[in-house]
Amino acid sequence: MTTRSVFGGMGRLPVIAPVALATVLCSHGSAGAAPGDLQWTQDPGSHCTFVAPVSLTSGPTFWIGACVDGKASGEGMLRRRDGDKAGAAFFGRMKDGVPEIGVVDLSEGYRAGSFSDGDIGGQTESDPQNRIDAFRIAAEAARLVGAKYAAEKNAGSARLYEELAKTLELQTD
Repeated sequence: MTTRSVFGGMGRLPVIAPVALATVLCSHGSAGAAPGDLQWTQDPGSHCTFVAPVSLTSGPTFWIGACVDGKASGEGMLRRRDGDKAGAAFFGRMKDGVPEIGVVDLSEGYRAGSFSDGDIGGQTESDPQNRIDAFRIAAEAARLVGAKYAAEKNAGSARLYEELAKTLELQTD
């Protein structure tokens, strides 16, 4: 084997390296994506912006929680609505409009964990502590939603979210 056959392809390295790097970065999904690469949505009422987990599906989605600099922040709830019917909900923590950790409450059960690849709890082998943390944060978010409804004198909704918070906490046992 000659030196030329070993190092002959080196001239192509400046072209191959950026392509390889782009392939690696794109293969990691939205967890490593820049904020501009995520699918942003806006609450129709408050105009607060956020990225909704894909398991909520598309459609009108409302944020109940803090809105800092126009983006959903801290603990709260993203709730899908279809007309007057409540749909799936995310309870958890948002940072700069992007979910960090929490629980998506679907009709068929819960998805719990960190936000990765555009959704909550999409990791095949989720760390047990991560799931426990997700349910605890979700329970706190549900309590905050309940407190908001209690402050608005909506006792029925306040009770509903307080009960949901208890149910979410039971998932950590």
